[in-house]
Amino acid sequence: MLVAAGEVDGALETSHVAHIVPGLAARSDLDAEGRAAPAQATLAALDALVAHAAPDVIHVHTVMRPSVLAWAADHDALVTVQDHRVFCPGQGKWTASGERCDTPMSSEACAGCFEEPTYFRKTLEVTEARLRSVRRMRRVIVLSEYMARELRAVGVSQDRIAVVPPFARGLQLDAEPEAGGSCVLFVGRLVSAKGVWEAVDAWKEAGLGLPLVFAGTGPLRAGLEAEGFEVRGWLDRGALSSLFRRASVLVLPSLWQEPFGIVGLEALAFGVPVAAWDSGGVGEWHPGEGLVRWGDVPALAAAMHQLAGTRAEPKPGFHEEGLMDRLVALYRSAHPSALR
Repeated sequence: MLVAAGEVDGALETSHVAHIVPGLAARSDLDAEGRAAPAQATLAALDALVAHAAPDVIHVHTVMRPSVLAWAADHDALVTVQDHRVFCPGQGKWTASGERCDTPMSSEACAGCFEEPTYFRKTLEVTEARLRSVRRMRRVIVLSEYMARELRAVGVSQDRIAVVPPFARGLQLDAEPEAGGSCVLFVGRLVSAKGVWEAVDAWKEAGLGLPLVFAGTGPLRAGLEAEGFEVRGWLDRGALSSLFRRASVLVLPSLWQEPFGIVGLEALAFGVPVAAWDSGGVGEWHPGEGLVRWGDVPALAAAMHQLAGTRAEPKPGFHEEGLMDRLVALYRSAHPSALR
């Protein structure tokens, strides 16, 4: 297997990256001023890589640059669509007025989520360009049935879509709990779409007498620290494992519609129960107890109070062996002689 990436961040195992392709990680073919940013160098590098490696299967994962997606479609690639950026130009099926969105993308439906018409037009054009290429892909792999429904709603053929959920990996289930005693835990990007302040409100209402600890970072971090909350930043898998072992309950109040919600599955791997809003694909892995109506802070608080200190596990079907077999089967269907 050969791996190419546009850039390397701290979370990537760099030993697996054989090639860095400049421009591969770009989100559009426009520069910061909205002018055309040609991708010839990126596409030439990809062409050279394919000519050198002669791969049986090309799998494009969470690439957002429209010209690269078009290149991938021309090369009969498989694609993993991990989030909303090929079918929602806004906040992830969560409107500017604070409502869950069930309407397929269109100029009329999406304009209300933007204040500036020019920015909206360009964002919509980029999103539509991504979608045109995804519609041409041999296989479109998504993380949940929720994502499959959203793609069908914007014209991706059902026979091209395959659901392959992620699984919890790299965690140390026998890790020692970190010091500090039990806590309520939030893990994720510290942005409004993740329901950060809603988690705070529910924690206050629950009155558990346990600290609320945040693992992650983002633009809301400074505000949380100013309020006195413990914010740990991004943690490696070992440190996160110890924090999960400390947690009494995980809170997952996503305002955007979660494509899957892997952090909840990771918590359940440690037996930590999850108080969550029914957002996107969360209900597909959540065991049920503690899954409450989207946007309902009092119900979330009640779930936290009910679950704290109990044990839970995910629904069946989210183990590495079966899910990797499903992915390999897709590779075989793309090139039957490639994997024996």
